[in-house]
Amino acid sequence: MTTIKTVTLPDLGEGLTESDLVEWVVAVGDTVELNQVVAEVETAKALVQLPSPYAGVVAELLVEPGATVPVGTGLLTIAVEEPAMVDEVAAPEPEPTADAPASKEAAAPERTAVLVGYGPLVEGTSRPRRKSRSADWAAAHAVADDVGLALAGGRIGPKVLPPVRKLAHDLGVDLNKMVGSGKDGMITRDDVLRAVSGVEVSPAARRPDALSAAHRPGLARPLTEAPPRPDAEAREVRTPVAGVRKQTAAAMVASAFTAPHASTSLTVDVTPTLELLAQFQQDRALDGHRISILTLVAKAVTIAVGRNPSVNAHWDEAAGEIVQYGYVNLGIAAATPRGLLVPNVKDADRLRLPDLADAIGHLTQEARAGTTTPADLAGGTITITNIGVFGVDTGTPILVPGQAAILATGAIRRQPWEFQDEIALRSVMTLSLSFDHRLVDGAEAARFLADVGRILARPGAVLAMV
Repeated sequence: MTTIKTVTLPDLGEGLTESDLVEWVVAVGDTVELNQVVAEVETAKALVQLPSPYAGVVAELLVEPGATVPVGTGLLTIAVEEPAMVDEVAAPEPEPTADAPASKEAAAPERTAVLVGYGPLVEGTSRPRRKSRSADWAAAHAVADDVGLALAGGRIGPKVLPPVRKLAHDLGVDLNKMVGSGKDGMITRDDVLRAVSGVEVSPAARRPDALSAAHRPGLARPLTEAPPRPDAEAREVRTPVAGVRKQTAAAMVASAFTAPHASTSLTVDVTPTLELLAQFQQDRALDGHRISILTLVAKAVTIAVGRNPSVNAHWDEAAGEIVQYGYVNLGIAAATPRGLLVPNVKDADRLRLPDLADAIGHLTQEARAGTTTPADLAGGTITITNIGVFGVDTGTPILVPGQAAILATGAIRRQPWEFQDEIALRSVMTLSLSFDHRLVDGAEAARFLADVGRILARPGAVLAMV
């Protein structure tokens, strides 16, 4: 028996109520398996693959690529072949006894609808009774909806996060034949890479094909291209506000008009830090760890937070409380073709310098590849934004909503500077701090910024600070 099932956009979590359909991976008439990826959607936080909760044949695609659809909207229909139901089968009537009257009303047997080949035992057979498989189909759909089709727990089939599922798809790895090495059997990125004949895959190959190749349906341009420029005839170009850009705009407006912003800045001679960085880069013990100036700034921030905890806090309006965090989830603002993303390094204050460098590198690479997960974007407590990569010296960054402070690092420039009572050519950088004045007083912000500057100007000062 063929049943038409409708696959709807699930709740992907993180409070998201809508998504943009980026691309169909299947077409009408295609045969799909349970948990096979059928579409890619872009939320305000990440690019997510949607696997099918049914096995069958694609009957109809209900949404055009590029459309923004609310949670619960039907995306496509699938023709599912389910075992046919047979007519009701009556069990043999028992012989009347002294305790059981012969009345049909009193002795009417229970009538049960069963599936072909299944059902109650027939006298003279030893086949055990099996349950209806229709419950399995319903359970599969319910489980898929419950976890949002994109989250890890409770899915029927391999346990894998959407970015890893995409990587496996691009590399031709069959996840159904893998056993994950992660927590609770989760298939990790490393598991997929090891499955490719044991050969390490280049960073370019790890990126989703569509992110670096031709246009996807529903996207204004390939994610690796520059924004379109008006030609001689077109006097303006209009781009729909959607996805990350839409979420960023809403968040920045909410932040600017909710938290009273204040800012302060400090220009620092970072020559000693650059000399230390050069030593790290020559240290064979650190081979394989890309330690950069951003890594050293991040480490300085985590140390300064320990001495000035008010910058690592949250204003809980509903509870009327200030929540001060005992950990640092360090946000790293990343400019990507999709817009501004701020993934964060969890418990950055507990990481050694090489591990911090690896974590920052991984997050920024994932952000630019469009494979950042919602979990990486949630839970940040304080943020760094590196505007110096654009040749900018200083700025006034807007707070990430819910955070108390954001530090902007400017370009490093060689310029005359006072050094040991003389004028010398030194490497100088400007640090700009924006903070929520409800949570952080001006003196507290100044002390925090001074601590960061002190570490970068004299890295050895850390020994007296921790």
